[in-house]
Amino acid sequence: MAEDNHVNQRVIRGLLKNLDCDSEVVDSGLGALAAHKRSQFDLVLMDCQMPEMDGYSATAQIREREDRLKLRRTPIVALTAHALVGDRERCLNSGMDDFLTKPISREQISTMLSTWLAGDKI
Repeated sequence: MAEDNHVNQRVIRGLLKNLDCDSEVVDSGLGALAAHKRSQFDLVLMDCQMPEMDGYSATAQIREREDRLKLRRTPIVALTAHALVGDRERCLNSGMDDFLTKPISREQISTMLSTWLAGDKI
């Protein structure tokens, strides 16, 4: 999970733990890129607005790296507080695969994980 807000980190990490999912937390887009270089993840939850590098730019760089190195495409799900018309499209156009609006419920994250992990972990 790439999320700069510590309260959101704790809440989402708790939801993931409750669903028996392991997680790694970084607090910036640069941290997300470094984590992607060091490990392979089943799914990335990407905050859109972070310091140093936002989630849109981090996603674009992850996608470029996956294409260049012919890596498996990691599902990236946007985490955003914005629910305005066009926000979902901006996330999808940046290379993200899906979209969750904060605050996130256990049911929402469970459904999202089931959709993208297709029974692999959930």
